[in-house]
Amino acid sequence: MVLEKTIFILIIFSITLLIATYLTYFERKVAAFLQDRLGPDRAGPFGILQPLADAGKMFFKEDFIPAESVKLLFILGPGIAMFTACMTGAVIPWGDQLQLFGRTIDLQIADVDIGILYVVGFVSIGVYGIMIGGWSSNNKYSLFGAIRAGSQMISYELAMGLSLIAIVMLTGSLSVREIVEQQAGVWNVFYQPLGFLIFFICALAECNRAPFDLPECETELIGGYHTEYSSMKLGFFLFAEYINMFISAAVIATVYFGGYHFPFMHSLGLSENVVSILGILVLFLKIFLFIFIFMWIRWTLPRFRYDQLMHLGWKILIPLAILNMVGTGGFILLSTKM
Repeated sequence: MVLEKTIFILIIFSITLLIATYLTYFERKVAAFLQDRLGPDRAGPFGILQPLADAGKMFFKEDFIPAESVKLLFILGPGIAMFTACMTGAVIPWGDQLQLFGRTIDLQIADVDIGILYVVGFVSIGVYGIMIGGWSSNNKYSLFGAIRAGSQMISYELAMGLSLIAIVMLTGSLSVREIVEQQAGVWNVFYQPLGFLIFFICALAECNRAPFDLPECETELIGGYHTEYSSMKLGFFLFAEYINMFISAAVIATVYFGGYHFPFMHSLGLSENVVSILGILVLFLKIFLFIFIFMWIRWTLPRFRYDQLMHLGWKILIPLAILNMVGTGGFILLSTKM
């Protein structure tokens, strides 16, 4: 069992890093398509080796540490951001079960009873990497960017958590696996359309994606919280953002869109292993669809002003999330009485 889990962890970790690496290429191609350009086309056929060229550049660039920085924390900041981004996917069920060599393999690293709390907790810890990196740089622009990122992430985590509470009330469980299994018939998005919309907007803000990319506002803050970073430390911060986007899309697909479930999956007359593999492919198809929407929004909508961003979070999304939670409670109460 330990060997199986170890192999599965390495596979998920490798897939996460590979997808995050090629999301940089995919984003450039999406941006080029929307702007009627070609995008990367020099490194390999159709520019397919561009992410490897970017990674090589990050590896071989000079690693600069400001003389007046707090060196230990300056190094620790990107590591925390990368660690929390990778750990969030541990409770996501990537598929049903596989029967291999007479053994049953669960396609989930850890099926904990508090999976939703685990996701929210690690998302909350991620802000520490940004705050530590910005403060330890001893640069006013880095500090401003870190403060913006911290206040933005804390503000939108409230609405995100409230939208997830409605899901927990509806399903009666904090286990992500249980939430997925209860969507075998009807996906949660049909019960919680408002909750999904709130969660999706908050996911954009949590990932610092446009139009919520105020912490990295180049016209005001140079490079935001990673102004003083270079080489692989900068690469860790940028890479963590793409991992967060991948994991956010996976959480959306899992919590609201049935995860690995798809219509008529048990009436196809196929073996359990084939159905499980199809479920994995369907889940990743949903994930890539939401990643495309993330990128589409980035290259379509202009950046908010900071006061508009905070107004949306505190005065619109949080009241709507509370209203959605109260409405969900009323729906559950009426359904039990009927």
